[in-house]
Amino acid sequence: MTQDSSAPGTRTPEKIDTTVPHSARIWNYWLGGKDNYPVDHEAGDAFRKVFPGITDLAGDSRAFLGRAVRLLAGEAGIRQFLDIGTGLPTADNTHEIAQRVAPDARIVYVDNDPLVLTHAAALLTSSPEGVTDYVDADLHDPDAVLREAARTLDLSRPVALTLMQVSGHIADYEEARAIVGALMGALPSGSHLAFNDSVDTNKANAEATRLYNESGAAPYRLRSPRQLAGFFDGLELLAPGVVPITDWRPDPGTAAATGEVIALGGVARKP
Repeated sequence: MTQDSSAPGTRTPEKIDTTVPHSARIWNYWLGGKDNYPVDHEAGDAFRKVFPGITDLAGDSRAFLGRAVRLLAGEAGIRQFLDIGTGLPTADNTHEIAQRVAPDARIVYVDNDPLVLTHAAALLTSSPEGVTDYVDADLHDPDAVLREAARTLDLSRPVALTLMQVSGHIADYEEARAIVGALMGALPSGSHLAFNDSVDTNKANAEATRLYNESGAAPYRLRSPRQLAGFFDGLELLAPGVVPITDWRPDPGTAAATGEVIALGGVARKP
């Protein structure tokens, strides 16, 4: 892709391939969005047939993001957010949540899907006091992510890095740890990591993911609870630690989760 000099941090979108299912569009489908195609419906329905809980997982992950961002913008006083693996816009995107708490918050979204880029204008709205930007970059290249994010964010001041259901796109676990480590390593003390992803211990999800990976879509890797907890090494975990995402500071009146754990998440501070 070529850089558009008239819009720093954005690029000319590539052709959208509607013949192969794509995780961002399938996730959008599970969340009830409209930015998806028949091939995504087919893959999403096939996944849901094997693992019906995937629709709940999509909603629970979104709710976890909301609670984490509210805490970060409020109690933690964070005013800068780097949201990697943005996906397609739905209700209550990171900038909307953060700027309701702190209107002067600055948010940079990062994704590398052409459909997400096409819809970037829907994300590039902001409160008058704050800033929202979109960067077309790949999580596999943390240096590029940080370089582009620095156009909008002051990386000498604390930043909240959010990674929600995206680390599995990095096939090798050690590489995934190194990438997250490089991102957090470039951020100053007082920065935070908000992270969640699916565990490999749920048999239905594991089987559905195996079949999905054979569909021609970009594969996704589930990981053990111990591996997911490893992404927080060297950071100070906020209570209640790395827990099932529905159990992380649930909203008052929320019923306790039951059944097998599907995904773990947490928020941690860089000392």
